[in-house]
Amino acid sequence: MTSQTAQIPGYLVGTWAIDPVHSDVSFVVRHLGVSKVRGHFDTFEGTIVTAANPLDSTVNATISTASVNTKNEQRDAHVKGEDFLDAEKFPELTFASSAVRANGEGFLVEGELSLRGVTRAVTLELELNGFGEGFEGAKVAGFSASTDISRKAFGVTGGPAGAAVGDKITILLEIEAVLQS
Repeated sequence: MTSQTAQIPGYLVGTWAIDPVHSDVSFVVRHLGVSKVRGHFDTFEGTIVTAANPLDSTVNATISTASVNTKNEQRDAHVKGEDFLDAEKFPELTFASSAVRANGEGFLVEGELSLRGVTRAVTLELELNGFGEGFEGAKVAGFSASTDISRKAFGVTGGPAGAAVGDKITILLEIEAVLQS
């Protein structure tokens, strides 16, 4: 155990599967410059590997772009379309970490986000929420993370509606993961 892991109560080394039932992958974007619209992705999966040295840990995740849910069917259809996610042509959004750095009481997770065939470096601000025991004795871990991206940097123009939608997209992750045996 490194001195860094000694500072993380209950830290466990292992491979964790994201539990989609107890996790949330969401986003927030400005609309008409006066309000914020929120949405979620209903289908996603991923693996987190917590290493003996937390800074050697990794994360890989895949999100189904067709699973976007903004609680409005007409808007969802538009967001899935060519103007935004183009879910038919680009069915997945992926993230693969490349580095983890300490950041005060939290961490920064650097990685590559791929959306609409464009891959860009992003940095997630990560809060490690803890490790515990779930149902039937399964080991669980919790993580919160966020980042801001430019939709235009990923080729998301929005078509004619693009003028009504802000460029900055805030991505919010609330993740519960289960230790794999």
